[in-house]
Amino acid sequence: MIELPIIEAQTERKNKKPDWLRVKLPTGPEYASVRKIVDENKLHTICESGNCPNMGECWGAGTATFMILGNVCTRSCTFCAVATGKPTEYDLDEPRRVAEAIKVMKVKHAVITSVNRDELADRGAEVWYQTVVQTKELSPETTMETLIPDVKGNWDALIRMIEGGQEVVSHNMETVKRLYRMVRPQAKYERSLEEIKRIKDFGKRTKSGIMLGVGETKEEVFEAMDDLIANGLDVLTLGQYLQPTKLHLEIKEFIHPETFAMYKEEGLKRGFKYVESGPLVRSSYHAEKHI
Repeated sequence: MIELPIIEAQTERKNKKPDWLRVKLPTGPEYASVRKIVDENKLHTICESGNCPNMGECWGAGTATFMILGNVCTRSCTFCAVATGKPTEYDLDEPRRVAEAIKVMKVKHAVITSVNRDELADRGAEVWYQTVVQTKELSPETTMETLIPDVKGNWDALIRMIEGGQEVVSHNMETVKRLYRMVRPQAKYERSLEEIKRIKDFGKRTKSGIMLGVGETKEEVFEAMDDLIANGLDVLTLGQYLQPTKLHLEIKEFIHPETFAMYKEEGLKRGFKYVESGPLVRSSYHAEKHI
């Protein structure tokens, strides 16, 4: 008896996205308008570089998460769709273009992120600072969230990144402690926790995100929650990891929406001020609510 067809069928079912992960293709006039502004200003967005499943929804609502400091990252995280290599782009005019795009789009709440720039002595902190300051100058009513990278312990660079006037500062943990070496090989769990603590000590509203479905246990997620609470985290996001390409980290499990609801309840019990938890949740999803 040949069992191969049965095995193939099981594999197909295992890898098939469940219905709750299906999203519409980006269309409509608002999407086209954002597309035009991004292209004309030669800007990068994590929406595109990170293959975000919510791009159609967010761009259709006239919002986008801008990615500064180029689109080549010095890190090689196994989950991320952003290109890895030696960056050549360092554009001191980028803050102006981002600020002008945000003004043209009449963004009420702007989210900025960036690639890691480990090769720069200040990790790109000055571009970060200028982006926030110039955005605030052109759009004083716009609130801002900055999703900043791991500064590799350069705490002076961290302060420069976060002193421009943004309301929320986010740094993603991405996964639980046991899986850090596999998921974020150039990062350290404890260092990211310290970064969040230092952001909180500076007086900012703190935020972080964890992706699920890479092999973590519920107990490990709870442990990460407790560690984040202990280090002053205010807002937590939890979403389903989606494999960008076959070369990236494999999905171990599709987490059911009911499990995400349970994590939200547990997070609120532990003291987070806000928890965004669901299969399609990403760091900047519904970010305007996290103010």
